[in-house]
Amino acid sequence: MRLVCFIRYQIDPFQKEAFRTYAEAWGRVIPACGGRLLGYFLPHEGTNDIAWGLIGFDSLAAYEAYRARLRSHEEGRANFAFAESRKFILREERSFLEGVAGAMGPWVEGGRP
Repeated sequence: MRLVCFIRYQIDPFQKEAFRTYAEAWGRVIPACGGRLLGYFLPHEGTNDIAWGLIGFDSLAAYEAYRARLRSHEEGRANFAFAESRKFILREERSFLEGVAGAMGPWVEGGRP
């Protein structure tokens, strides 16, 4: 994995469980579409309206291919529609990050043992 898509969500804090349902669906869809799901994270303490999603890819081209597969994936389309209908995501930001060799945890392919 060379690239991580780091997604920052601002969510409605009163719909945290709806976001949990949304994230759990991605747990099935993302790997089926070619992404390496590193995890989705809900707020626990502190700021109560920020959640995160991290997905790994070998390259930006692999990410683009994943996005194309995602648009045609039935459960993926249903999950996008669920979020749109419930309006629990208020804002979404994506950043693409490169992992630093030798400074990755063992849970990341290519990280330290």
